[in-house]
Amino acid sequence: MECQYFGECGSCVNYEGGYDAQLSVKKERLKSLFSDLYNDEMTVFESPQEAYRARSEFKLWHVGDDIHYGMNSLEYKGVVLVEACPQVATPIALLMPRLIKLIAEKKLDKKLFGLDFLSSTDGAMVVSFLYHRPIDETWDVVAKEIADELQINIIGRARKIKRIIGQDYVLEDLNVHDTTYRFRHIENSFTQPNPRVNEKMLEWALDQFEGIGGDLLEMYCGAGNFTIPFATKFDKVLATEIAKSSINAAKENMRLNDIENIEFLRMSAQEFVQALDGVREFRRMKDIELSDYTLESIFVDPPRSGLDEESCAFTARFDNILYISCNPETLKRDLDIFTQTHEIQSMAMFDQFPYTFHIEMGVMLKRKVK
Repeated sequence: MECQYFGECGSCVNYEGGYDAQLSVKKERLKSLFSDLYNDEMTVFESPQEAYRARSEFKLWHVGDDIHYGMNSLEYKGVVLVEACPQVATPIALLMPRLIKLIAEKKLDKKLFGLDFLSSTDGAMVVSFLYHRPIDETWDVVAKEIADELQINIIGRARKIKRIIGQDYVLEDLNVHDTTYRFRHIENSFTQPNPRVNEKMLEWALDQFEGIGGDLLEMYCGAGNFTIPFATKFDKVLATEIAKSSINAAKENMRLNDIENIEFLRMSAQEFVQALDGVREFRRMKDIELSDYTLESIFVDPPRSGLDEESCAFTARFDNILYISCNPETLKRDLDIFTQTHEIQSMAMFDQFPYTFHIEMGVMLKRKVK
């Protein structure tokens, strides 16, 4: 990837030597970090080298009467004004200059401080306009003119205000092992930003559960990115997530894919452990009979902080553990616990965020044979 802002823009910090060099830095880091736990070959899934981000956020910077896209500088000392970004998906890249020109012409830039883009592979688009001032029906009229001209959906956000021009989501198709899954990606909620690497991650994860069968417990399921494909590998899937909006999106994604063998629960990991162990009863589980599940496999995809001590102890009860992590350091900490009772079967790196030091990983563990 070539970018005129390398060395200035803080979005890319691991760029010297090009894509292969930044990938090598990541691989060497992981090899060193996990050397005491895993010596086999780690599977590495590369990213497209440009146009890989389907979700991007830009500052909207005012210089006199002009407006520009902006990114934090490399040293977080001010803002770098940018005209384009080779990271972003092609539909976003094509839209950016046309959109900022219309915003200026239509005078929608007053106290506008940010633009967030969400794109699907086929070009469907939601753009969120972020304001430091209230917006109302007057804003709607002008925003609709822009939306109609550019054939996009627009969300206006200000404090305690959300105005929708069109719809607040895109539909994305992911191709996984010759099967197409459809997902509703909602504005201002988490989705995997790199769809091509996400497809590789889903394929690898499905392969780890090949031939295991039974039922699956998933913790931190989000909007069902993994849950939906996993449903094809197990008799039943029980999936938990604390965020109500994510649970609602997950149920919609299950409907979009005509899948019926998933039960989504809005519960924290700690609450589910209490329910499974009979410590507490929850009304939201009144229609679920846990004894009907044969749970020997668990999938966890926790936040950067990893699993807490209680969650690690709970996870270790299962014969098969599949762990997706966005933080190698907390993953290493948790694996130091799991490898007391389980063996690492395979490990993978997914280069979701090229030209940064962020790393997504997957680890499959099976209980040691006594």
